[in-house]
Amino acid sequence: MLNKVKLALRIKSAAFDEEIQSLINAAMLDLGIAGVETDLIDAVIERAVITYCKMHFGDAENYDQLKKSYDEQKAQLSMSSRYTMWGDEF
Repeated sequence: MLNKVKLALRIKSAAFDEEIQSLINAAMLDLGIAGVETDLIDAVIERAVITYCKMHFGDAENYDQLKKSYDEQKAQLSMSSRYTMWGDEF
């Protein structure tokens, strides 16, 4: 996942790896808080994580747009039975 996020951020150097990995971890935890199961990572979860990282890495000029996009992605994931365990808990 680190390499995919670095590519999306257009980062080639390893200088920011620790910060980027921390953002990836935070994104996964944030999705988990919303009820999203992140054990099986696919393209949809990757896209949400990348959006989260773009939003929080450096000073994003388009923070508001990225925030809106991430919130929508997270909401869609949290409402999908494919990405949650709603059926098992109720």
